Parts: sequence; C-alpha cells; structure tokens
Amino acid sequence: MIATKQKIYGQYAHIMMMSAWGIVMVVCSFMFLYIGYKLDRFFNTEPTFMLGLFMLGLLLCIGRLYQDAWLKRNG
Repeated sequence: MIATKQKIYGQYAHIMMMSAWGIVMVVCSFMFLYIGYKLDRFFNTEPTFMLGLFMLGLLLCIGRLYQDAWLKRNG
C-alpha cells in the first residue's frame, strides 16, 4: 500500500517541482520589483532600480533553477 502511494507520488514529483519553482520565480521577481520601486521613490530615479532589480531577481531564479536541474541530472 505504501509502496504504491510512493510510486504514484513519484510520477508527479517533477511537475510539483516545476510548479514550486514557478511560484518562487514569481514571488522573488515581485519582491525585487517592489524593493526597486521603493528605492526609486527614495532616490527619485523612477524606473532604474525597479527594472534592474526585477531583472536581477529573474536571473538569480533562473540560474538557481538551472543549477538545481543540473545537479539532479548528474546525480
């Protein structure tokens, strides 16, 4: 009984992992976007920090996803 549940859940592990990474990517991007917005309002440099930190957040999440996928592929 337990082995069959683990087998069923094992089939969907990759889908759950990708959906979790999608949520992390969205949350991280909007968090960096909000911090950039606050910095832009403080320094009066409207889209500079907002766009820069948004792109930084996206690149960091994509890099971490790639690293995680690379480690799972090799081991």
